[in-house]
Amino acid sequence: MSVNKIVLAYSGGLDTSVILKWLLQEYRCPVIAYSADIGQGEDWQAVVDKGMATGAEKVIVSDLKQEFVENYIFPAFRSNAIYEGSYLLGTSLARPLIAKEQVRIAHAEGADAVSHGATGKGNDQVRFELGYIGLDPSLKIIAPWRTWDLNSRSKLVEYARLHGIPVPVTRDKPYSSDENILHVSFEGGILEDPWAEPDAAMFKMTVSPERAPDTPAYIDLEFRGGDPVAINGEQMEPLALFSELNRLGGENGIGRLDMVENRYVGMKSRGVYETPGGTILRTAHRDLETITLDREVLRIRDSLIPRYADMIYNGFWFSPERELLQKTMDETQKTVNGTVRLKLYKGTCTPVGRKSGQSLYVESFATFEEDTVYDQGDATGFIRLNGLRLRIQHLLKKQKG
Repeated sequence: MSVNKIVLAYSGGLDTSVILKWLLQEYRCPVIAYSADIGQGEDWQAVVDKGMATGAEKVIVSDLKQEFVENYIFPAFRSNAIYEGSYLLGTSLARPLIAKEQVRIAHAEGADAVSHGATGKGNDQVRFELGYIGLDPSLKIIAPWRTWDLNSRSKLVEYARLHGIPVPVTRDKPYSSDENILHVSFEGGILEDPWAEPDAAMFKMTVSPERAPDTPAYIDLEFRGGDPVAINGEQMEPLALFSELNRLGGENGIGRLDMVENRYVGMKSRGVYETPGGTILRTAHRDLETITLDREVLRIRDSLIPRYADMIYNGFWFSPERELLQKTMDETQKTVNGTVRLKLYKGTCTPVGRKSGQSLYVESFATFEEDTVYDQGDATGFIRLNGLRLRIQHLLKKQKG
């Protein structure tokens, strides 16, 4: 494949550092190394220096944290997106944003190709490339892991040493990780044994529940249109608010997850995750919906969550079906306004109160005390009508002996 200039999604780690050098040797053209700052807490100057030393024509670091929270995390959490009942899609949500910025840079820099460091076994190759195709199918896509012969970690390390690239992998970190403001994920290495408990020292965003404070913390989380807008009455911008939820969740040991999931490419994979702020946000959001959403609207919306989450997990963020479902999800959020009080304690996040000016909960109807708005005798006919089909089924069974 003939290309003139490549934009590489670059982290500065072993894989993408080797890929950068490999692209230069294989394609004999300029390579721009692009890094997305989505809250990893990296030393970005060190990433820039390493990229330039490895041969990049230019290293671009894009600060995407605010866009990530506002345009990716919040829409997904308005939809209560969750994959296979557990995973809050921290990596899945980041990939389309990284791809979008990569395509923008390719246009701005006159590049005709994009590249990434995802392997041929994982989900990320699909997410990146469906993003590229959805935004600009004319760009050429280079996926080294699917074409080169450096098909093992030992070969990558040897290649890096031969070309003077520092090797960050050590025995102290025998697994891979991906980090952003929404979560940290860990997989591979020692975690490939699903029976092996993760090392307590591995976690970055959360303290262990055993070491969390012995006194519970209470917070009031306010929502407007399904999005969080204030903590304990203090209005905050999305990025600052979500960062604060991460801090609160992290110090109370909230948001750890250990699961075996089904990858889109067909295999099962064990992943360990930390999602402190996201866990608090989803718990509070769902609780507020219990008083602000009509029963049938809630049931229809909930029936769509698995499909919506699959779209994100499988890389179809820029698809017409995801955009259609997003409009549907957001339509349900017009009445999701109010405040939820949460108790944070040793790894648990428990709603203990909720209120809304648009609450459908009416105490005069729900009370067990005497009331004048509900005639309990009306329930007799209601039950008889709902039991009619059961009565008919019984008669048929009786006739058949």
